[in-house]
Amino acid sequence: MKIASYNVNGIRAAVSKGLLEWINDFQPDVLCFQELKATADQIPLLDFEMMGYCHYWFPAKKKGYSGVGIISRQKPDNVVFGMDNPLYDDEGRFLRADFGDISVISVYHPSGTTGDERQDFKMKWLDFFREYIAKLRLSRSNLIISGDYNICREAIDINNPKAHLTTSGFLPEEREWFAKFIGDGFIDSFRELHKEPENYSWWSYRAGAREKNLGWRIDYHILTDTLRDRLKAAYILPDVKQSDHCPIVVEI
Repeated sequence: MKIASYNVNGIRAAVSKGLLEWINDFQPDVLCFQELKATADQIPLLDFEMMGYCHYWFPAKKKGYSGVGIISRQKPDNVVFGMDNPLYDDEGRFLRADFGDISVISVYHPSGTTGDERQDFKMKWLDFFREYIAKLRLSRSNLIISGDYNICREAIDINNPKAHLTTSGFLPEEREWFAKFIGDGFIDSFRELHKEPENYSWWSYRAGAREKNLGWRIDYHILTDTLRDRLKAAYILPDVKQSDHCPIVVEI
């Protein structure tokens, strides 16, 4: 099972840059999208269906903002839209698809880069998310939580960490939350298999950051540790460029 995750930073823009062609070439079994910035009627649903995918979308109520989706070759046994919390569900941040004993989640964690108010929102979301996942594990023990976490876990996951110590996405309290979350019984699938630095999933559009590889690793497939023995591969595809993010992949 090959599962990809991709923050497309606007699915309509990504389609215009070759997203569908990449999907057709790469052939993921499941693909989680974040930051759709579109409603379902603005997405080329027929194209996904013609490629053999079932598709599910959870857009934000605010037009042109946020939103997550999942496409899959196999029809899920069950799909859950949101977390039954309007504060977060109105922003289209969580979508779950169950395949047998495995649940795949597409999640888009908030960014705090626009100021203190959104940083506070982000931290409250993180606490709620951690509690929600802990409860979910009681009934769904094998989780693959894929998406944009908007946090670099460790210094190895960001270029020039000393320069970003006070930047949202690398704040001590954010990294502390991530450490606690992993400590709840999860694995960072990429770091489980790859220890080398300079592996990133997002680059600023400014000052040629991508060409210089001045990036951040903020996109993850986080797995429950029950899936450790089923983890076959995890990798990043930095040469795929329909967004300021790139796809990340896990194989189980």
